[in-house]
Amino acid sequence: QVQLVESGGGLVQAGGSLNLSCAASGRTFSRDVMGWFRQAPEKEREFVAAIRWSGGNTNYADFVKGRFTVSRDNAENTVYLQMNSLKAEDTAVYYCAASRQPFLISRSSGTYDYWGQGTQVTVSS
Repeated sequence: QVQLVESGGGLVQAGGSLNLSCAASGRTFSRDVMGWFRQAPEKEREFVAAIRWSGGNTNYADFVKGRFTVSRDNAENTVYLQMNSLKAEDTAVYYCAASRQPFLISRSSGTYDYWGQGTQVTVSS
């Protein structure tokens, strides 16, 4: 059974940092692309960042470039999202996802096959 379990969310002041983790299990993810998405209240889910497990190629949404960094730990089967210089508008539920299509580091949620349950990030201004 495939499981993606996010952790690391919480309440932080504007300008602060959080490091989200996504522990993956249940299949071999070495050929996958791992993505982070977020959904704020009354808004659609949006792409944040993604990384190809093999090779470490990354893709970022414009609004997080220079502030967020996505990385992975092959030994731990875990993907991370380091978030710095957080803003109130970063408040959302953050989701980890896995895509079985290794050739495209997609920004589209429809190309991702597995999803975690989400972790809440709240940034106070």
